[in-house]
Amino acid sequence: MPGIVGLITKMPRERAEPLLRRMVEAMRHESFYVTGTWIDESLGVYVGWVARKNSFADGMPLANERGDVCLVVSGEDYSDAGSASRQNGGRRGPEAMGPSYLLPLYEQDPAFPESLNGRFHGLVADRQRGTAILFNDRYGMHRLHYHEAADAFYFAAEAKAILAVCPELRAADPQGLGEFVACGCVLENRTLFRGIQVLPPASAWSFRAGAIAQKNIYFDVKEWENQSPLDPESYYQELRGAFSRNLGRYFQGRDPMAISLTGGLDTRMIMAWHKPAPHTLPCYTYGGAFRDNHDVRIARKIAQMCGQSHTVIEVGEEFLSRFAHYAERSVYLSDGCIDLSRSPDLYVSEKAREIAPVRLVGTYGSEVLTQVPMFKPVRPLPGLFSPELLADVQRAETTYAAVRREHPVTFAAFRQSPWWHYGVLALEQTQLTVRSPYLDNDFVRAVFRAPKSNLPQSDVRLRLIRDGSPSLAAIPTDRGLGGDSGRLASLAKRSLLEFTFKADYAYDYGMPHWMARVDHWFAPLHFERLFLGRHKLIHFRYWYREALADYVRQMLLDPRTLSRPYLEPNAVQAVVNGHLKGERNYTNEIHKVLTLELIHRLFLDSTA
Repeated sequence: MPGIVGLITKMPRERAEPLLRRMVEAMRHESFYVTGTWIDESLGVYVGWVARKNSFADGMPLANERGDVCLVVSGEDYSDAGSASRQNGGRRGPEAMGPSYLLPLYEQDPAFPESLNGRFHGLVADRQRGTAILFNDRYGMHRLHYHEAADAFYFAAEAKAILAVCPELRAADPQGLGEFVACGCVLENRTLFRGIQVLPPASAWSFRAGAIAQKNIYFDVKEWENQSPLDPESYYQELRGAFSRNLGRYFQGRDPMAISLTGGLDTRMIMAWHKPAPHTLPCYTYGGAFRDNHDVRIARKIAQMCGQSHTVIEVGEEFLSRFAHYAERSVYLSDGCIDLSRSPDLYVSEKAREIAPVRLVGTYGSEVLTQVPMFKPVRPLPGLFSPELLADVQRAETTYAAVRREHPVTFAAFRQSPWWHYGVLALEQTQLTVRSPYLDNDFVRAVFRAPKSNLPQSDVRLRLIRDGSPSLAAIPTDRGLGGDSGRLASLAKRSLLEFTFKADYAYDYGMPHWMARVDHWFAPLHFERLFLGRHKLIHFRYWYREALADYVRQMLLDPRTLSRPYLEPNAVQAVVNGHLKGERNYTNEIHKVLTLELIHRLFLDSTA
């Protein structure tokens, strides 16, 4: 994922500069990346960057006229200052869309970077003050890893850049590994690697003379938690104002953009309020090989109603034929933060880049507005992992339970988003600039003021869509919500869609072992074509048993895999044989063990 790298140190330049260049090279993944370095020996600052061409952060470093302040930033900002700069400079060429306004903002605002709004991290070096400040966004979404060593403070957008110069850190962190097995992500500010941590959200850490001076935090979520709640109508008006007022900022930039439409409410809400001119905002939807799913069908209607083109990016034979490549590449690019169930995200992101390099998404919308948790600890299959690892899995359950006691919006925006969503975002960001208006500061601040009530409330998104575009509100979602049909007809359609949604899941990930055996007996009749693909586009239970069987067998029955200290080899063999024979459904177990094995081979066993 594009970002900054570097070290802050007292070591001599002839030793530090080669380390910096190795760190930059560890993050140079694509030909459309631009890179560079900047050094100030007096401050002990050695910083590099990787950016996509024409992105917000292309054109580093930024320096003031006196040359005594230098800024290197990655990510994007949607603050009032940035919006004003783009509006005032919009006729002066594409350079006006960049981050040049950040330097005067730093010099004028003693609370910098508190006023910024977006996903970002950066470093500002100030010779006059004799300081360097390393900072990130208030959610910690544009992740920055760090390692405090005796000779230097190392930092990087990707952990692999630190591993490239600190090979002694190629060891698994037991607590992080247990959290990944239990939750599918690492919690708090840990990583999978011992000695490498994540910069906490809203950090502004200052350094002097090549050493850390203060670890400051510029924002406390308690400020938003302690707001007084509003009555339902006042809450709706404040939420509507925050969304409609700032939405346009997410459509500005130098690069062409497109929106990935779904059949749900979040992207529909964007279309209802943005109202793009005809043929100005390409739309696309991810689809499967069996049939056009409900996302595709509904998204096609929305695009047509809005006068936009629509493309279906299909996950099928081409992806499966190169699965080994996408599996390894996905784990590598994300620093092991996703399991293989998300490897199709890299494939579709490559295809989406051919349409436009900027992708608008509805991610985080339903999570922030409804606070429905997207992940929770899951006990692994008994006997699959060693007792030592299971102790860390149980520890993860305790950590998760403590975090869930926080404010539900805090969990959704400040915990779930940077922990659970990070892996997929990091993967997508290697190919695209990904934007979502649902972590906008004003919008999330408004959500914290929702009325306090134990009574169920109607989904505020339905009203927002209706107020923005009654015609779009007339189309039911992929789960049958909304629409303009009568109450009985709507209830019947929703019941049918819920049945097909659950059937799609049950025939794949959720299929119990006894049904897997029955399905295998009737395999020649291809019953899967009756159920799969109506809602989902990924079908790993079926793929692992059929098209990917050889890959599963070769990887998981390899002596290297079976020798891992945290695995029980007999249980792994039983998982592989049971699933490939069609007698069991071990899809999730195969995901997990395959991912862990690739993490070992790519990061822990490697000496590169």
